[in-house]
Amino acid sequence: MHAALPPALREAVDEFARHLASVAGRSAHTVRGYVADLVSLFDHAARMGRTEPAELDLAVLRSWLARLRTAGAARASLARRAAAARTFGTWAHQTGRLPQDPAAALASPKAHRELPAVLRADQAAAIVTAPGDVGRQRAERGEARGQEARGQAAGTRAHPASPAMLRDRAVLELLYATGIRVSELCGLDRADLDRARRVVRVLGKGARERSVPYGVPAEQAVADWLRLGRPSLATPASGEALLLGARGGRLNPTVVRRLVARYARVAGLPATTPHGLRHSAATHLLEGGADLRSVQELLGHSSLGSTQLYTHVSVDRLRAAYRQAHPRA
Repeated sequence: MHAALPPALREAVDEFARHLASVAGRSAHTVRGYVADLVSLFDHAARMGRTEPAELDLAVLRSWLARLRTAGAARASLARRAAAARTFGTWAHQTGRLPQDPAAALASPKAHRELPAVLRADQAAAIVTAPGDVGRQRAERGEARGQEARGQAAGTRAHPASPAMLRDRAVLELLYATGIRVSELCGLDRADLDRARRVVRVLGKGARERSVPYGVPAEQAVADWLRLGRPSLATPASGEALLLGARGGRLNPTVVRRLVARYARVAGLPATTPHGLRHSAATHLLEGGADLRSVQELLGHSSLGSTQLYTHVSVDRLRAAYRQAHPRA
């Protein structure tokens, strides 16, 4: 579809992509999404006979969204595409490609943001310790088959967890302890950890850097991984990546999503994702008394409105507060 665009529109797409990546500092994932949305818009515009960026107007934008809605696009998809159009419109107007910005007047449906279920504190503890439980179970089965003697031949007991399990424990502990995004977790290097102060340096959306503390259990899991697990998986191509995949490369977010889902099943929990652990961490912080601004900083939200999505509280806590505070409770 990109190759079939009129030359002026295709050039505008490419210039916009370069701007997003090099100037705006957007991630590769964001750039791909915006470019795909813009190509869809320009394909629709070309079908309406518009071959130059300057010919883009509000009528084209509205008919594009209407066509997508008729085709069954979800509200969230329409909202995302309208946001991409508005971002392009602002840039194109500022750079002289559009005499005025028609996208500024473009209305779009509010995306319904459905938050993942919140794990209870005991459930969160169950999932982050699940790799150790699996390791112990495997060690016990191995001992039953006579492997204990080989493991103790030198008078020491073999560590029951494999390198992958040590990594998985570090992944789960860090996700829940810090509430960082899965992409931020996978982007961590060893130098990003200040283990003496138990603080991790995180590069978030828009290349914004923040420091996030983590607790003693996460530090122990990281220490075990770095001492006993990472050396077994590391290759010359590993570089400084903190977390490694099976072949020694930097751990992939898709792998993290799979392992979170797997250990949730092991722990007998509902379907859980890395974002679910982030959501649970934020909720538990707020329920424990952390103020909204602090949680906003820890999560790396540019807007306090994003953090406010996490301010729902459990029914039990709400009832307790009501009974304590209301004179007619």
